[in-house]
Parts: sequence; C-alpha cells; structure tokens
Amino acid sequence: MMNDENNKFQISLQFILKVVLLLLLYASFWYAPDFYKDKPGLDKVTDAIALFLASSIIFSIGRYTLIALYRRQHGDRNVRGNFVLGIGRLTAVLNTVMFFIALMLSFGIDPRNFLTSLTFVAMAIAVTFREYITNMISGLFIMFSDSLSVGDRVKIGEYKGRIMDITFSSLIIQDEDEDLITVPNNLVFTMPVVNLSAHPSSFFTVRFELPLQGGMDVDLLEDRIKTMLRNHPNLTGEDTLDLKIMDIGKDFVKYKVDMHATSNSSKLHRKLMNEILHEVLRFKKEYEYKGQD
Repeated sequence: MMNDENNKFQISLQFILKVVLLLLLYASFWYAPDFYKDKPGLDKVTDAIALFLASSIIFSIGRYTLIALYRRQHGDRNVRGNFVLGIGRLTAVLNTVMFFIALMLSFGIDPRNFLTSLTFVAMAIAVTFREYITNMISGLFIMFSDSLSVGDRVKIGEYKGRIMDITFSSLIIQDEDEDLITVPNNLVFTMPVVNLSAHPSSFFTVRFELPLQGGMDVDLLEDRIKTMLRNHPNLTGEDTLDLKIMDIGKDFVKYKVDMHATSNSSKLHRKLMNEILHEVLRFKKEYEYKGQD
C-alpha cells in the first residue's frame, strides 16, 4: 500500500513538473520572442521540448481519464490490474515515440522524410525482430483482455504458478517453489491456458521460518506436521504434506507446506494455518527443552 501511494505521488509530481515547465516555455515564447530570433538552434530545441511536454501531458490526461472511466464502469473492487498496466505501458511507448520525434526536430530532421528513407531498413528490422514484435502485440492483447490478470494462478502448458507481471515480451510467473518463470506471450495463444483463479481455489500454502541456531531436525518436524494433519477433516487428503525448505539464510531457514482444503473459504485456510503454526511452535519449544536436558 505504501509503495502504491509513493508511486502515485511520484507520477503526480512528474505531471505537475511537466505542466510548469511547459508553461514557462510558452511564457518565454510570448514575452521574449526576440531572444529566440537570434538563436535558431535554441529555437528548434525549445520547440521540440515543448512538443514533447505537450504530447506527454495529453497522454497522461488520457491515461488518467481512461483508468477513471474503467474504474467507474467496473467498480474499484472489480478492476483488473492488467488493464491499468496495459494503459501505463502503452503511454510509455507513446512517450518514447514522441521523444525520438522531438529529438529529430531539435536537430532539424523532418521525421516524415527520415521514416521514408528508412522504409527498407524498417522492413529488415521487422523481419529480424518478428518474434519480439508478435510477442509485444500478444502482450497488448493480454493486458487489455479480461482472461488473465496480474495475481492470477495459471497453468500454461507445463508451467504453473502465479502471474507476477505482464510485459510486452512475456508473462512472469512464480511457481510453487517461488522460482520466476518467463513465458513468452505467444505461448498464451498457442498452448492450452487454464486460469486457476477463475474459480476460488482450495489450494493454499503455509509458510514459516525458524532460527538456524539449534539445528532442529527437519524430518522430525515434518513427521510431526504430517501426524497432525493426517485424516484432518478439513483437508482433502490428496497431498503428501511434505515440508519443503525454501531458503537458508545466515541465521534462519524458510519452510513451506502445500495442501488442499475441503473448501475455498479463506477463513478455513487461516484456521488451518494457525493450527499448523501453533504445532510448529510447540515442537520448537519441546525440541529446545530436550536440548537443554
């Protein structure tokens, strides 16, 4: 939440700075026209900067307007993050295009003549980067569709995990082992895709960490958890309930246990999580007590 607020503040501050700078430029054009007549090079540069700032401000206003209309139409609770993400990425592309146009104008280059002269080069580039271009187009389709969104749990071919980010080239998926997998956007349209978040899932994970000091026996802890959860009325019984070590730090070890509950109720998931964590704390206390003896 704090990061979101900081990002919004930075975006608002950038927008205000662009508006102030554009107003100062236009004020200088209006009140000091003679200053630019004697400096044609500076005149081109300031015109290019004014063009970039004006277009960037228009793009920002359009972005805010589209997102506001989308939120009003769907309600804040039903807003899918990929639409907002797609609008932001598209705005960034438009700003980049306008930046290069402004850069050409500042050097006295006509963008139309420049693009015409590079037609054959552009064709060669399009052929060379065909895969990336198709991935980018596929990424735009994903961002503006309602089928997939950041945070969804998906299965794409052999890959399974939660979508962490959607870029122009790929989907970033975090699997159950917390490894990040990069899946090209083209695969979304060429392979079977299952959105596991389309319906509330009974699958959930309990994560915890214990101090490395003391050398706790992992096998004993795993047996303790399995004994506790075996034939549990709120579990489906389809899981092996293996205790997985996720990370070993300087003075801690991170563990996790994956399981399926009999219901997708978040209240039930929290209840099971509390039961497991209480059992882990009891085991830790008993293990330390035995160690003192």
